[in-house]
Amino acid sequence: MVTNYEGDNIEFKENLPLLPIRDIVVYPFMILPLFVGRESSIQAVEHAINNTDRLILLASQKDITAEHPDPEEIYDIGTVAMIMRMRKLPDGRVKILVQGLNKARILNFDQKEPYFVTKLAKVEDIKVEENNEVAINALMRNIHTQLDKIITQGKVLSPDILTVLEDINEPGRLADLVASNLNLHVSEAQIILETLDPIERLHRISDILNRELEILNMQNKIQDNARTEITKTQKEYFLREQIKAIKSELGEESTDMGDNEFSEIKEKLIAANMPEEVEKEAFKQLSRLEKMHPDSSESTIIRTYLECLYELPWAVSSDEHIDLDNALKILNNDHFELKKVKERILEYLAVKSLKGGEMRGPILCFSGPPGVGKTSLGKSIAKACGREFVRISLGGVKDEAEIRGHRRTYVGSMPGRIIQAIKQVGTNNPVILFDEIDKLGSDYKGDPSSALLEVLDPEQNKNFRDHYLNVPFDISNVMFIATSNVLENIPAPLRDRMEIINLSGYTQEEKVAISKKYLVPKQLDENGINDDHVEFTDEGLQGLIKHYTSEAGLRTLERKIGALCRKVAMKIAQGEAEKTHILYDTVFELLGPPIFTKEDEKEVDEVGVATGLAWTAAGGEILYIEASKMKGSGLTLTGQLGDVMKESAQTAIGYIRSRVEALGIDETIFESNEIHIHVPAGATPKDGPSAGITLATTIISLLTGTPIDKSVAMTGEITLTGKVLPVGGIKEKALAAMRMNIDTVIIPYKNKKDLEDIPDEFRQKLQFIPVKTIDEVLDIALIDWAEKKKKVRTSGGGNGGNNGKKPASNKKKKGVGNNTPMAA
Repeated sequence: MVTNYEGDNIEFKENLPLLPIRDIVVYPFMILPLFVGRESSIQAVEHAINNTDRLILLASQKDITAEHPDPEEIYDIGTVAMIMRMRKLPDGRVKILVQGLNKARILNFDQKEPYFVTKLAKVEDIKVEENNEVAINALMRNIHTQLDKIITQGKVLSPDILTVLEDINEPGRLADLVASNLNLHVSEAQIILETLDPIERLHRISDILNRELEILNMQNKIQDNARTEITKTQKEYFLREQIKAIKSELGEESTDMGDNEFSEIKEKLIAANMPEEVEKEAFKQLSRLEKMHPDSSESTIIRTYLECLYELPWAVSSDEHIDLDNALKILNNDHFELKKVKERILEYLAVKSLKGGEMRGPILCFSGPPGVGKTSLGKSIAKACGREFVRISLGGVKDEAEIRGHRRTYVGSMPGRIIQAIKQVGTNNPVILFDEIDKLGSDYKGDPSSALLEVLDPEQNKNFRDHYLNVPFDISNVMFIATSNVLENIPAPLRDRMEIINLSGYTQEEKVAISKKYLVPKQLDENGINDDHVEFTDEGLQGLIKHYTSEAGLRTLERKIGALCRKVAMKIAQGEAEKTHILYDTVFELLGPPIFTKEDEKEVDEVGVATGLAWTAAGGEILYIEASKMKGSGLTLTGQLGDVMKESAQTAIGYIRSRVEALGIDETIFESNEIHIHVPAGATPKDGPSAGITLATTIISLLTGTPIDKSVAMTGEITLTGKVLPVGGIKEKALAAMRMNIDTVIIPYKNKKDLEDIPDEFRQKLQFIPVKTIDEVLDIALIDWAEKKKKVRTSGGGNGGNNGKKPASNKKKKGVGNNTPMAA
């Protein structure tokens, strides 16, 4: 017989159906609902209701995931229970309310299909000796106390359990009741069930309660420690802190994703081989990152910063090529002429080969008109030196942070372009090209040209400090190259830090050679044709250069060659198999009427029209300065002239009025006539002092009625005393004169030294005449001027311009002797 909760006696049956249960252990006198879903289990319940007076054996599965457990997967000891109620649910499951009655051991499985029927043996607890009553009461009272503490600490238990325990005097039943309310793991709860000695069972329960108390105390401690840092948006952080504290108390190594990430970052920081100061700052930031919530915005900023630090090439350099012959070969293959630049690079490599070890890279600035190859030259230099190449365009840059980077306090901050470029190429000694450095701007965000002062100073850039990094980075090994069109637009302190190398425009012969060697093969490849389809002759290229381009560089020429190649490609696509020969006349047939014609050149010698020479960012240009007189008074200047050029015109008028008698000019002409000077083209701004002698010659020609030789061009600044001062851009101006078929170029005497840089081709086609005074200019430029001067002297007008002094006629003749044209 067995007894139920109310004390009724029920007959024990040795053969009962088995209901395997999972994730729970049922104890005697325990009442609980069960949901039965497996078909075999439902049949076992129905068998118990119909055949065994509602008695059924409840035994736990060893593996809770097994859907159809085998006999060996079920614990041997279970609990015989009575099915008090049964209800079928709409989803096909059955809900039963069972009451545990007595422990039983499975002796044999009489039936395995379709459900288990077992042969049982009743299991009784060991009787308690009466002389242990005091110890048992103390143990039971201790369990009461422990349960009370557990409930006080926040453990969720049945609110009536303490009241129920007051009425229980049996130690085994007390242990079973406490065990059934502690939500123990199946294996641990099964051990309690299988322990037949009530005293031992109480001891086990007491140990479990002690463990629960320790866990609750630790949990409260963790909560107290974490509560000071938690916010409403940091619930996940609170949970991670709990896990971290638990692992710390257990002394276990953390193996979560965060620790793996921190270890990986630490290894990369060590492998980057940073300087000591940088490494110290990096590990300081890593320590901060480890204490932060991984999803906070600050942790993202620090993580990005550390990634930037270990990705920079602190100790990685490119192996430079020291072979001078090979370097020169590479430079010659990529660029035509440019001897000065090539010599400077070879000098650097030569010094490095002799000195060895680390050596500061040169800081060069290539200045010249567009299209002469300044940017592409930087790539060739990097290739010749065996370095990586990166180009940084500075055109229109106005923010100082583009150079130095943004401070990490700003959202979306990043390093400056220099650090980004070094990070991109992966070496600390690349060639960095600052393209269009003369077009830097400035506004309220700062002046980037001032930020470049540190970058381009060899004494300072060893410890360049980017605002984002906030640690020094050595950029002294970088070879900096800048390009510009107008040197005057570069601030003087920045210009002083660079070695200026001027690149002038190309002559017609140079353009022909460059076209045949570089431009034509490139355009043939880009347009899908080859030498079998088209042949460019020298005459054709010369006609193309002369009539369709008027530039110092090569960009327009390359576009025109590309246009010719496309015309040929279209012929081939239309089925014409004949090879096209680009001759002088073929260019006009394919490209249409010429853009630049003979009408652009002066055809006759004119009065009041002189040919001047000017320098522009695009190279040299021809200026036709025109003058006319009309009734009125004063001086009118048109053609968008700058202040300096206007002052040059006024200076020329002042000089002429002081020499009217010597020049054979009626002084009253200035009172009754307005002189109008115009410099085409009117839409182009013009400025500078170099048109001084041209303006004076034009006005003197107008007032004396003497024509000016159309084959003579001139440049030079004039003073009130008639002296000719030096100017710049002689080579570019000579190139412009050659394009317009000028024979003679008048230059200031002090520019005679610049003739050494003039190529032989210029010297063969041009006569360069250095002059010291405007009188020498007039002797050369004005036709039959010597005859007119004799008439003026004969008429006695030679003293007026010298205020009564003796005219220096002999000295003048002696000065003319210095006009002998130099061999060009």
